[in-house]
Amino acid sequence: MYTPLISASELQALLACGQPCLIFDCSFELMKAGAGEQQYRESHITGAVRADLDRHLSAAKGATDAASGGRHPLPARETFAHWLGSVGLRPGMQAVVYDRQGANYCGRLWWMLKWLGHMPVAVLDGGLQAWQAAGGSVASLPNASEGPNQTKAAPPQAYPLGPAGADLITTEQVASQLGRPAMSLIDARARPRFLGQVEPLDPVAGHIPGALSRPFSQNFGTDGKFKPAELLRQEFEELLAGRDPATVVHQCGSGVSALPNMIAMEIAGLGRTGLYAGSWSDWCSDPNRPVAQG
Repeated sequence: MYTPLISASELQALLACGQPCLIFDCSFELMKAGAGEQQYRESHITGAVRADLDRHLSAAKGATDAASGGRHPLPARETFAHWLGSVGLRPGMQAVVYDRQGANYCGRLWWMLKWLGHMPVAVLDGGLQAWQAAGGSVASLPNASEGPNQTKAAPPQAYPLGPAGADLITTEQVASQLGRPAMSLIDARARPRFLGQVEPLDPVAGHIPGALSRPFSQNFGTDGKFKPAELLRQEFEELLAGRDPATVVHQCGSGVSALPNMIAMEIAGLGRTGLYAGSWSDWCSDPNRPVAQG
């Protein structure tokens, strides 16, 4: 089982041996609607299924059964399981997720699969760029009328729900532990947003009081791959400054870019941590909740 990472060469070997494997392309552009879909159509790993942040990895607008709040609320586990079954994922099958945006979006699916109880899931280290550099096979969908998931169509069969293998933290839990040693919040947004100097997406600028700042981009080297485990461990231990890694809860703006920090902590051997999926967008939606700046 590969988790949390798989290299391009390891994925090539896995596919060559014929082991059941389902690859997901999670490419997305937050500020440009439809760009991720177009990128997928132009080039994706051969056989990869399209996993879109808005359409597949978030609850539908107005959904009453969303599992979290915020700008990208999680879908209900049952809804997500139905979609996974429809694209052919089965229990025990190795899942591989990637994007071309520095693992900013594929980490969401990595976490959601574990949340559903599907543990064999790995992020393709270096994304599509690393795959192409290794000579991996790519395909395109030149016909705009062709559905992006048709190549992986399967008889409708919901994925069977198992015990959650990832901790989903609610706004109420964050509020109840604010300022207590039992919770160490790590905010993955860019530093100016954390400081409250700018806020391009949410109505309030700033951060949750007591949160630590670690922009998700700090987890990667110049080659676009995750830094070595020992370096990541050193950096997170310096950030936590004696706090227990088991108390960490990750957040960002809407529960997406927080995931590279979580993955990096697992690479570093610091264990499984929690995700506040609603994140800043959910927290600042209530004017009665405290806000810090600077």
